[in-house]
Amino acid sequence: MSHDNQKNHLKAYGIVYYSLQQGIKAKWLLNYDGGAFLIENNPVIEKECKIRGVSYQIISTAKSALILEEISSPSKNQEAVTLEKAPKIAVYSPKDKMPWDDAVTMVLTYAEIPFDVVYDEEVLSDKLLLYEWLHLHHEDFTGQYGRFYGAFRTAPWYIEGKKRSEKLAAKLGYGKVSQAKLAVSKKIRDYVVGGGFMFAMCSATDSFDIALSAEGVDISEAMFDGDASEPSYQSKINYNKTFAFKDFQLIRNPTTYEFSTIDMTRKRRIPKTSDYFSLIEFSAKWDQVPTMLTQNHTQLVKAFMGQTTSFDRNTVKSTVLVLGENRTNREARYIHGTKGKGMFTFYGGHDPEDYTHRVGDPKTELDLHPTSPGYRLILNNVLFPAAKKKKQKT
Repeated sequence: MSHDNQKNHLKAYGIVYYSLQQGIKAKWLLNYDGGAFLIENNPVIEKECKIRGVSYQIISTAKSALILEEISSPSKNQEAVTLEKAPKIAVYSPKDKMPWDDAVTMVLTYAEIPFDVVYDEEVLSDKLLLYEWLHLHHEDFTGQYGRFYGAFRTAPWYIEGKKRSEKLAAKLGYGKVSQAKLAVSKKIRDYVVGGGFMFAMCSATDSFDIALSAEGVDISEAMFDGDASEPSYQSKINYNKTFAFKDFQLIRNPTTYEFSTIDMTRKRRIPKTSDYFSLIEFSAKWDQVPTMLTQNHTQLVKAFMGQTTSFDRNTVKSTVLVLGENRTNREARYIHGTKGKGMFTFYGGHDPEDYTHRVGDPKTELDLHPTSPGYRLILNNVLFPAAKKKKQKT
C-alpha cells in the first residue's frame, strides 16, 4: 500500500472487505509499507485483485512470519491488527440525492463496498441498531436547509427540497423540520453512545453538534421555520451536549452561508497551490485506532474546501484527538473521539479531489484518482470497525 507499490489504493480496501465477507483472515500492517494488508492466500481473492486492478504480492508462510516478527519489535512503530468481520454499513442520506453529492457514497461504490441508505424514518424507528458503521451525508441537522437561503432561495431545487423536508417532518409528527432533525440527531447520538461508529464530513460535522447543543432552543429564523428565533439564544447553547466542539458562536444572519465560528472557511488565507494538511503520527502499538485512521502512503494530504472546510482549534474539545491539521492556520481537518461505548470521526471538506466543489458541479471520476490520499482516509474509517482493538493509551 505504499506510493510506489499500489496502483489502486481505494479498491484495495474493497478487496479486504470482500475477503472478510468470505470468511478469509486478514491483518492490517500498521505503518508497514504504507499500511499494507496481509490476507490469507486464496485463489478467489487473487482473481478479484486482477479483476479490480489491485496490486498484490504472493509471499510464503515463512516470509509472512518474518514480516510479523519484524513488526512486533519494540523498536518499530508498527503493529499487526487482526481484522475480524466486515462491518455492516449505513449511509444517512436523502433518497433523492445523487451518488456524486457525497464523497463517501462515491468511494464506497468505487471500492465495491456494499452499504444501505437510511434516512429520518429509519433512524427514528431504530434501524441503526442493524449497523456497525454510520456515515452522515452532508446534512443540515439544525433545520436551516444548509444555509443556502441567501444565494439559492429562489432556486427550484431549494424550494422543492424545503417542501419535501417539511412534508417528511409532518409525517413523522413534528411541527418543524428543526424539531425532526433534533430527534434524529439524538437517535444518532444514542447509537454512538451504545457502541456504534459514526463518520461525518463537511456540514454534517458542525451542524450535528450545533443541533445537540441547541436542544430546546429556537435558533432558526422565520424563513426557515415560520417564526422568529429566541432573542438571546447564544447564551442558552449547551456545549456539554456536543461530541467535539465547544465555545463556538452561532452566526445569526440567515443570509450568511455559515453556521458558526467552528468552521474556518471564511477565516482561511491559504493559496490553493500550498493548501495541504499533515497527518499526525501515533504509537501503533498503543494507540491503534488513531493509527488505523491515519494510515496512508503520504503524511501530507492535499486539502479541499466545503461548506465546513476545517475546524478552528479553539473550538475543538481537549478530549478530541486531532488526526490531521494545518498548524500554520491553526485548523484541524480530521478529528476523532469517543462518546460512551462508541466512536466518531469528523472530516472537514466536501470532496478530496474537487478543491472547490459547488452546487451543480460535475461528479468526481474516481477512476482518475485511484491513489487519492484524501479518499483513502475515508476508507480507513470504513475498515477500522472490523479490527480487534486494544485500549488506547492517549
